[in-house]
Amino acid sequence: MIREPSLPATVPRAGGSSRPRLPVSRLAVLMLIGVIGLVAVGTLPRVRRHQDLEATARAVKDGVPVVKVTLPARGKPIAEFMLPGTIQAIQETATYARVDGYLKRRLVDIGDRVVAGQVLAEIDTPELDQQLYQAKATLAQAQAARAQAVASLEQARSALVHTQAQLEYNGTNLSRWRTLKERELVAQQDVDDRQVLVTTAQADVKAAQANVVALEASVTAADANVVSNQANVQRLLEMQSFQKIRAPFPGIVTVRNVDNGALISSGSATSNTPLFRMAQIDSLRIYVSVPQTFVTDVKPGLVAELVVREFPQRVFSGRVVSTAGALDPTSRTLLTEVRIQNDGELLRPGMYTDVRFHLVRTDPPLVIPSSALIVRSGPPRVAVVGADSRVRFPMVQLGRDFGTTVEVVGGLSERDRLLVAPPDTLQEGAAVQVAGSSAGLP
Repeated sequence: MIREPSLPATVPRAGGSSRPRLPVSRLAVLMLIGVIGLVAVGTLPRVRRHQDLEATARAVKDGVPVVKVTLPARGKPIAEFMLPGTIQAIQETATYARVDGYLKRRLVDIGDRVVAGQVLAEIDTPELDQQLYQAKATLAQAQAARAQAVASLEQARSALVHTQAQLEYNGTNLSRWRTLKERELVAQQDVDDRQVLVTTAQADVKAAQANVVALEASVTAADANVVSNQANVQRLLEMQSFQKIRAPFPGIVTVRNVDNGALISSGSATSNTPLFRMAQIDSLRIYVSVPQTFVTDVKPGLVAELVVREFPQRVFSGRVVSTAGALDPTSRTLLTEVRIQNDGELLRPGMYTDVRFHLVRTDPPLVIPSSALIVRSGPPRVAVVGADSRVRFPMVQLGRDFGTTVEVVGGLSERDRLLVAPPDTLQEGAAVQVAGSSAGLP
């Protein structure tokens, strides 16, 4: 019996090496497994879609709507947002006249840099000058009247001393005559004459005392009149000092509305035009309205970046210096002041800028699709499917709107299942069937 030679387990290679060959049965098994996998990959999605269609058909048949849900996702912990603002000078004021007259000299023009106290213009005030001359003359009259009242008072006091001395002499003389009368050396008529002199002297003393009191009151009134006239003179002198318009702080003249010879009216009424307008631009400030979402993170000391379109290659660094401390109830925003040092004075008051903030939030808000938001009459709401497959419509507080998504800062949790596109006919407490769910937002 002749046997066929068995095949070698290995096939020699060109270099003398050999590689093993798989048995035919194992190869067939692997091919069969691959075919089954391909069939499963192509069949399972069809089966799943078929099941979804059957579930949808059953739900429609039973009258229960089929909805798609998604889960809210946490936003990014690092938030960057940009707010518009207008650059303002750290100090800016309009300068008005305090006296009426004509502009005598104008010493500055727009663009001129001035220091605090520098004279900007001089006003000629002839009426005020005449009032000052008259007030000084009235003061001199009051001082003269006071001097006369003081002299009259001194004279009255001297007269009082004289009458008191006369009264004392007459009283002593009366005592002597009464002693003589007791000895029957003089007549009663002589004693009575001395008594009349004493009574008359007493009346003269009382009259002199009353005159002194009246003249003292006159001197007091004269003193008050002098003080009043002195105050009037001082007031006019102060008003006269306003003939020179001075710079209230160092800065730059941004507006000039008058020329030499112009009629100047005092005050800052709406009908009066300011003489100059000044701004201090070595330091600038920007007011921005921060949304309620970021109020707890925006505090004094926070660094902010200013982006100005005229300087696309440069970012200016600023810092939050203060906040209003209360939100505007209309816009729900917090007024915030950002201050920046204007090195090189590249920036100008009135320029538009964008203020960029970088915040690290320990508890970032939830983010949901914009299609899940229900905006009708009243506050915004979302449709949430509960564990009992029934719908409720809680109110939510919104943060930033990104277009396709929107932030929710209150009224929602991460476990709430949201309807992606709730139909308008859906009512509170309605039963729904969830067709699918999403793992959340990226």
